[in-house]
Amino acid sequence: MPELRSQALQLLSLCDPSEKGAAVIALREQYLQGGITINAEERLTEADFDIPGRPAAPILVNPGLVKRRSMVTEEGRSVLIHALAHIEFNAINLALDAVWRFPNMPKEYYEDWLKVAAEEAYHFDLLNRHLQKSGFKYGDFPAHNSLWEMVSKTTGSILARMALVPRTMESRGLDALPPIQEKLSQAHDQEAVALLQIILNDEIGHVEIGNRWFNYLCQQQSLDPILAYAELVEKYDAPKLRGPFNYAARKAAGFTDAELAALQITETN
Repeated sequence: MPELRSQALQLLSLCDPSEKGAAVIALREQYLQGGITINAEERLTEADFDIPGRPAAPILVNPGLVKRRSMVTEEGRSVLIHALAHIEFNAINLALDAVWRFPNMPKEYYEDWLKVAAEEAYHFDLLNRHLQKSGFKYGDFPAHNSLWEMVSKTTGSILARMALVPRTMESRGLDALPPIQEKLSQAHDQEAVALLQIILNDEIGHVEIGNRWFNYLCQQQSLDPILAYAELVEKYDAPKLRGPFNYAARKAAGFTDAELAALQITETN
């Protein structure tokens, strides 16, 4: 019977986004039907794989070189949708990496990140299909690699991974999506607004998963979550959070009042 973590590593190496997304969704379905085992103890290696698998396009550039264009034009809106699709593609990869890389976690951990991978694949497909309606496709515009760079920094520490990828990088999406929805609504792209609402609702759950496993690990290691998070941000040079913040979404994603206060995130900012 196929094993989940080794399968996740193989899928991570796939380059074609549509092929990868379909395979991830099929893997989760197979797991839910009882056709996949989990070996949490095995220490896997990426030595025989080129990860993450990604297509030749888009070209990856410094974040400052990713152009912002007017939302008034269809191309400008497509640039934005493309940027979001790129984030979702990277998010498939980061979820697969969380599954295969870290051994000796409860089976619920692997189930959670498999669920995240499948939902990110669904999000990518939604955005890419919307992009294609405007005559574009994923790969047509440059993109940056900030999300995967943080994944790469945290390969040696599951605590750092949970702290700095879902709870930091992905949590920024909770803040960013509502203003983007507002701009798209003003541009009369209600279909895109609806797609982003699906994504926002799911992303709250993904950040909650990161919060839950970060707190689990802190408890296992007798660490104070607030102090541990601050130390990890400093150690790994994580991006500093900037407002405005989606306080309600962050609360729904499991951030405690004390954590939000430590991050200076309030209902009014």
